[in-house]
Amino acid sequence: KQHCDALDAFVCMVLVDAGGDNTEMRERLYRDRIQLPVYAKALFGLALDKVGDKDKLAMIVRNIDQFLVEDAENETAHLKLPEDNWWWFWYGSEVEANAYYLKLLTKVEPKGTKAPRLVKYLLNNRKHATYWSSTRDTAVCVEAFAEFIRASDEQEPQMTVELWLDGEKKKEVEITKDNLFTYDNKFVVQGADLKDGGHEVEIRRKGKGNVYFNAYVTNFTLEDHITKAGLEVKVNRKYYQLIPVDKKIKVEGVRGQALDQKVEKFVRKELKEGDTLKSGDQVEIELEIDSKNDYEYILFEDMKAAGFEPVDLRSGYNSNSLGAYMELRDNRVSFFVRTLARGKHSVSYKMRAETPGKFAALPAKASALYAPELKGNSDEIKLKIED
Repeated sequence: KQHCDALDAFVCMVLVDAGGDNTEMRERLYRDRIQLPVYAKALFGLALDKVGDKDKLAMIVRNIDQFLVEDAENETAHLKLPEDNWWWFWYGSEVEANAYYLKLLTKVEPKGTKAPRLVKYLLNNRKHATYWSSTRDTAVCVEAFAEFIRASDEQEPQMTVELWLDGEKKKEVEITKDNLFTYDNKFVVQGADLKDGGHEVEIRRKGKGNVYFNAYVTNFTLEDHITKAGLEVKVNRKYYQLIPVDKKIKVEGVRGQALDQKVEKFVRKELKEGDTLKSGDQVEIELEIDSKNDYEYILFEDMKAAGFEPVDLRSGYNSNSLGAYMELRDNRVSFFVRTLARGKHSVSYKMRAETPGKFAALPAKASALYAPELKGNSDEIKLKIED
């Protein structure tokens, strides 16, 4: 063959683990590192770390870091594999590639920011809640997590954590290796105990160890304009007025002659808060979706403003890019999405302005059917309809 491939990198790692280092093989793999898949680069990096070849290891890590995408807002990181990384090859698994990269980071940079962000990404992208896609990638992930915990000294915490609310200490917990999985890690504040206005939550640590925390707030808002919110799934809703324009296309007549045929065509004009429509105007509602991770069974609900009615009369599958099932209800239009890939997407439908008046469309909502804590919403919008 013309150059080393992924199988050679795997063999090299296994040989080095067994104490059978082959210098010539390592040199050829390093020479052909550009042709190696990202998965194989991580395997080769582990072999280089084992034999202590720091210069070549640093170069391999830099090569892999070219594919690293970090999300500071969500505190996650992942390898965005190139287009020619075909999933049906054994080295095409995105999960395993990230897991082996995490293993490599535990050797070269265990206490940096990349490793914990990679751990969070892998945890968030479990396909079946307790495991990933197969026994193999699940085993690799668990091994990588164990190595990360060992390398970052998180298996032996020795600290006292205090939680303060508005300058008053509310809770104190001692965390050690003996109670790492059993200590009381929850603090709940009821609405009756909170006063109006702003509040400050402070977490203080004494001792050695990392502190991880989540905050969840449930509230009923009386604000006139409801603003958008969301972290791991974001929804941005836009209203467009569809303005008809005169459009003709050339078609073939019965005798083969060229004829002008009028077709339906619209120009989209984005609507802002308080804009006015005429009865009979068509409106396109577009939901722009930004997903931080790969998710399954997601529901998007767009709350319908009174005075508008959908152009489509029947629920069902249509040509939307998400493959979502659209369900028309009296007060909302729902989209059921089986799988939502990481990245940006959009889904849209049409409505017609009918009843004159001033109406508010409550925010569009996103929620996970089997993980209720995953949610997001768009802005509210108010529009006017005139005869």
